Order: sequence, then C-alpha cells, then structure tokens
Amino acid sequence: MNLLECLVAIALSMLLLNPLLKTSADLIAKQIEYEKRQSLISEAERAFELIGRALRMAGYRNIYSTQQRKQVDQWIVVQKKTGYRGSDSLTVQHELSTGIDFDCIGNVLNQERTKNGSARQGFLVDRQASITKGAKVNGGSLICQSLDRQGRLQNTTLMNGVNALWIEELTIQDKATPQKLFKVSLQMTDGASLNIGLERTFSTRNLP
Repeated sequence: MNLLECLVAIALSMLLLNPLLKTSADLIAKQIEYEKRQSLISEAERAFELIGRALRMAGYRNIYSTQQRKQVDQWIVVQKKTGYRGSDSLTVQHELSTGIDFDCIGNVLNQERTKNGSARQGFLVDRQASITKGAKVNGGSLICQSLDRQGRLQNTTLMNGVNALWIEELTIQDKATPQKLFKVSLQMTDGASLNIGLERTFSTRNLP
C-alpha cells in the first residue's frame, strides 16, 4: 500500500468514524445533563420534605404545656421578596412534643433550644458564602434557621443550587378550619443551562 492509498484509507475511516464519535459525545453530554437534573431534583425533594415537616409542626401545643399564649402569636410568618433574587422566607414556631423533635438540619430539639417555650425553624435563600472572586456561582444557598442552646438564631446552609424560593398561601374552602394551605415553589439551577422549577403543596395540622 502506497502513501496515497494510506491517505485515502484514513480519510474514509474518518468519514465513517466522525458520526459515531459525534453520537458518542452527544450521549455523554445527555448523560451528564440527566445526572445533574436528577441531582437537583433530589436536592429539591429534600428541601420540600424539610419545609413540609416544619409547616405541619407549626402551631403545635404540647398537651402538658403551661405556657400562656395569646391569639396573636404568629406561628407561621411568610416574608415576601426578602431573599436572594426576590425569594420569600418562611418562619414557623411550635412547642416540643413528648417524643424526639428535630430541627431542619436534623439536630435534636430540647428546651434549651427554645425561646418562650417555642422552637423556631426558618427557611430562606441567600447568596452563597465564601465564594472566591471570579468563581462560578450556581444559584444561591437554601438556609435553615434554628435556635442554638443559648436561644440565639443560627443559620446553616442546607444546599446550593437554589435560584429562588416562593411561598404562597392558598385559599381553603372550609372557612371554619384554622388550618392553612401553602404552595411552596423552588427554582433549582446548575449555574449554566439547567433551570428547573418544582412545586409542592402542604397543609398545616396543628394550628390552634
């Protein structure tokens, strides 16, 4: 085989291989995108679980509690457009049960971590902390708020990749019930091409 035949053979091989290589590259890119999407959805589901649990606990009164409370106690507070990119924030309060209660980061709650007999849990989206100059930012951070052992408010980052958190109180048909219904929406991002909007609806259970 002379040089010309070799060059022709190489050219034909490239023509045949190029579509296969492109297809393989496309498949790899799709697989990476799929894995990123699933990871963001998984993180959002974890956030929904924590927020939903907090809303269900809101307003809980221990049957043995002797704490006097007024009707004006704000068991659930939603502040609109106070966080990262116009995100809402949520704060709930509840008393401790006779069992084991956890805050939004999985730590056990006790009387030391209450204020006026109530535990507090909050959720908000803030800018990512400790980002070096020029580093790529994939959205904001979902922050969990709770009380420490001295009753002071502490912030803990739950996850990154959260573009926005929106909380909307929905109308309940049964006007006689004290319970409330909330639609919680999250926008997740990888900081590049993926922007995923998800929402869940939660009802309170313990409002007096």
